[in-house]
Amino acid sequence: MNNIQMLQEPTPEIFTANKPIELYIFVDPLCPEAFSIQAILRRLQLEYNHYFTWRLVLSTELASLNCLSKRVKGCVSGIELDINHPVLPSIAIKAAELQGRRAGARYLSKLQEYVLLNRQDVNSYATLLKIAEDVQLDMNEFSADFGSKEAARAFQCDLYIKREMEVDEVPSVVFFNECIEDEGLKVSGNYSYEVYEHILQEMLDEQLVRQPLPTMEELFTKFHTLSTNEVAFIYSLTEQTAERELKKRMLQQKIERIQTDNVTLWRIK
Repeated sequence: MNNIQMLQEPTPEIFTANKPIELYIFVDPLCPEAFSIQAILRRLQLEYNHYFTWRLVLSTELASLNCLSKRVKGCVSGIELDINHPVLPSIAIKAAELQGRRAGARYLSKLQEYVLLNRQDVNSYATLLKIAEDVQLDMNEFSADFGSKEAARAFQCDLYIKREMEVDEVPSVVFFNECIEDEGLKVSGNYSYEVYEHILQEMLDEQLVRQPLPTMEELFTKFHTLSTNEVAFIYSLTEQTAERELKKRMLQQKIERIQTDNVTLWRIK
């Protein structure tokens, strides 16, 4: 595992007494690898959320934020009907987070759903507005925040953290414990679920206690949209068994199926 290394935390973090581990999760929200690690992160949250807090760090490459910011402001004020730029999704996520962490997480999940369905261009400002509407954000606030200095600075802060921690590959996960003198552990790339479990256990220096997994209905209440592969992975099922269970709930009209050429998604109704 030559992509696992020790490093120092750039700034002190405040840890809660009950959650001694802090995870920095570096992703490019539009990169296919972000989807591949999502199931692992979701299962970690379900089974071990009582041990850690986490922070999502966006790692989209940036060309010229100042120029882009002026164009976004023009679009918000109605000077332009639409703009298109590959960094806009990251700015949109940060704008959503200004309405709360949960709002940001809902927005990211819906954005990734749009990417997987490949029906609309998520680099488009108009599409990003539609996503905000879908997850029921305050649209006036979102539009204002999208072109604000606060959203731009939040994204710049993510890029600064990425540079300080020398993260060259996404996805990457960095683990820190509550002792700020101790080095963090950076895991670059994707590994098996057991690797992340092992790191948690080593950093806690105690036997991990799993929380029971939620029912499938509760799972969709929490995450809203999941792929067949994710459900199979979370519950340690075969894909055939997972699909059979999902179809039962579709017939009960609890969820709906969205089929594409590359993936099958299931969404709460």
